[in-house]
Amino acid sequence: MKNREEEVEAAKKRCRVLIEKIEGLGKTISQPCKRTLSKLAHSELSFLSRFPSPSSQPLSVNTGHLEAIVHILQQPFITAVSRVCKPLPFSKSNKTHSSSDPIHVHIVCTLNKNPVWIIVSDRNPNYISWYPSNKTKGFKSRIQQVLDAPRSTDTLRPSSVVLFFSNGLTNFIHQKLKDEFGASKLALEFSDFNIDFSEEVEGKWIDVIPGSYKKPCVLEIKVDQVVNDAMSSDYGTKDLSLNVLPTDGQGEKVNLNLGLGNSFSALLLHMKKVGSTEVDGLQGEDDFVNFDTTALIAIISGISNGCAEELLNKPEVELRHRFKGNYEFVIAQAMSEIQNPIHADLSAATSGKTGIICESVLLEFKELVLMCGGANEKCRADQLLKSLLIVRDSPSERLMGLPTTRKLALKNKIVFGTGDYWHAPTLTANSAFVRAVAQTGMSLFTIEHRPRALTGN
Repeated sequence: MKNREEEVEAAKKRCRVLIEKIEGLGKTISQPCKRTLSKLAHSELSFLSRFPSPSSQPLSVNTGHLEAIVHILQQPFITAVSRVCKPLPFSKSNKTHSSSDPIHVHIVCTLNKNPVWIIVSDRNPNYISWYPSNKTKGFKSRIQQVLDAPRSTDTLRPSSVVLFFSNGLTNFIHQKLKDEFGASKLALEFSDFNIDFSEEVEGKWIDVIPGSYKKPCVLEIKVDQVVNDAMSSDYGTKDLSLNVLPTDGQGEKVNLNLGLGNSFSALLLHMKKVGSTEVDGLQGEDDFVNFDTTALIAIISGISNGCAEELLNKPEVELRHRFKGNYEFVIAQAMSEIQNPIHADLSAATSGKTGIICESVLLEFKELVLMCGGANEKCRADQLLKSLLIVRDSPSERLMGLPTTRKLALKNKIVFGTGDYWHAPTLTANSAFVRAVAQTGMSLFTIEHRPRALTGN
């Protein structure tokens, strides 16, 4: 019985380490997703804490499965995680699947800029059954159900389904997935899954639970190849240059010697140069970042360009008269800027990238700068626009397929949808829209930043 007690204690240690890893996941994963994972991990720990000792009862836990999910979420090419370990929210009126027959995938995210569903298995490969039996529907049936689901939706439809087998796969199942569903090895390499658990004993660190998955099997099933060849896809090859708009000033040299601020000039300097003659070479380009209006305002705002301290030193009466009901909002931004300058964050997201904005953003930005911008902000706006590629409003079908509501406003669907069409993350301070999209179950590639306001500087 002592061996069983040691096994339980070792499993508890794995859970505690897992909980720490979940808490340490970066901004790629939303707080609701973190809470779901944390709740599952704590549930495992709670079960182990109640496990009878001594006991001949077999120890069966899901810790390894959760470890595999967390490992996937730690990969740098996994972004925009919108759902973890929850059924996909298909409508009750869905003709393909009833509300009592939910679709279970473990991760809904963006991989290499494409929306994907990921199914994770930590089972012993010898116990994965292809055909149905008394105890299971069979793995074939499960994959077929997952691949049938996209037939009824354009909004949640992934470009592919990724299968992650942390303990490998038998040749039989591997061949069946290849022959019947067109599965192939995922082009991207996951880092070695290697988890070591240690504790300090008498001043020395010793391994107590060595665990590693050196040879996981990671397969990809292209959804459009098996769902319906006739279905159009936003993620196929497209001639992006057809959606580039010729505009006044396109290709003009940006003047960074106008005294507009060192951080502003550095941000523009490190973005990929845009020239009027370059539009023909955009086919296959994948280093874009889509700016919404909030991002453009944040870049040119006086708060972001050295006026934060000056604002805070002005009399409160003057500032309240100037900014009216936005006084607290502007003051909070100025204090945030002094503590953590925003251009550094924005530069990290845009360096080496081609910046794009759609027609709707261009018109809204120009109108706001004209009404609220000061002389310096207007000059920065002019130089910034010369650094960006202006593209047509060309929102992806999946974004436009979302219902238009107060939280999912049409204008935002157009802006974010255009970024989605270009396979570009949208740089934004519109966290409300990002949350609303995530709540639908859709994975959308975005980069959030802190807001900034025009100051009239």
